[in-house]
Amino acid sequence: MKEIRLRARAKINLTLDVTGKREDGYHTLEMLMQSVTLYDGVLLRRKKEGGIIVSSNRKWLPTDRRNLAWRAAELMLAEGNIQEGVEIVLDKRIPVAAGLAGGSADAAAVLVGMDRLFGLHFGREKLEEIGLRLGTDIPYCIRRGTVLATGVGEVLEDISPQCPRCFVVLAKPNVSVSTKTVYQNLDLQKLPYHPDTEAMLSAIATQDVEQIGKLLCNVLETVTIPMHPVIAQVKERFLEMGAAGTLMSGSGPTVFALFTKEEAAKSAAKKIQKEFGFRDVVLTGIFHVAQEKERSVWKKNSRSLPMSTFL
Repeated sequence: MKEIRLRARAKINLTLDVTGKREDGYHTLEMLMQSVTLYDGVLLRRKKEGGIIVSSNRKWLPTDRRNLAWRAAELMLAEGNIQEGVEIVLDKRIPVAAGLAGGSADAAAVLVGMDRLFGLHFGREKLEEIGLRLGTDIPYCIRRGTVLATGVGEVLEDISPQCPRCFVVLAKPNVSVSTKTVYQNLDLQKLPYHPDTEAMLSAIATQDVEQIGKLLCNVLETVTIPMHPVIAQVKERFLEMGAAGTLMSGSGPTVFALFTKEEAAKSAAKKIQKEFGFRDVVLTGIFHVAQEKERSVWKKNSRSLPMSTFL
């Protein structure tokens, strides 16, 4: 095999709770994570010469060690004792620094892809362990689907049945959010609410999109929304447009909304983009890992693609 193409899926948080802080400074979490059909295309090619080459359709994106995909390749070359090199082409579709784990998803795709490309056969457990060295979201981005994450995000439990399919609108305000700053300003003693994880799991089990929407909860909103009130404004508009529920993903600033009807989702996406002038508003959907069996591939620069393959 000389090359492999993969889809690196974006994620949203159906719930995000911060349960404590460890001595090493990391916060402990309890999160229900969910993949969506929005993805970055990742192409990997073997090259006889050593080294790593990264390129992207986003010219401003770092293509050196600052890029998580580059560092993922570096780790895999070392772990597999590989003497060859690898070329990585990133077709970025997931908004950057958006709370959607785009960089982590790309790194996860590189880990999985190089495992296959070079015939390493590490298996998911080892790949997740390697990924954790790079970032706490990467093990989940390898696994994907509907997953309960605890610890610092690395203890993963697959949820079955997965979250019911519905339409998801992602809207990223034209602001930047520092995850580090959000956590630094989080006061664990003064959190006014916490997610009801058990109730959310029950809603997922009964495939009740409306109830899932009501139970969406992210404690990081208590920090990010005061910094960027536009997030609350977008949430309010989504609800006025008939969303089953809406929430900020991760540390923000992206807001997502769940819809049961495609036309309502399309209409909401158009109105949000027009009213707020956001660059990044995307209509996507809930992704189930079983969808990957169809093995279709992505085409560079295409924006109308079928659901597809990662593993």
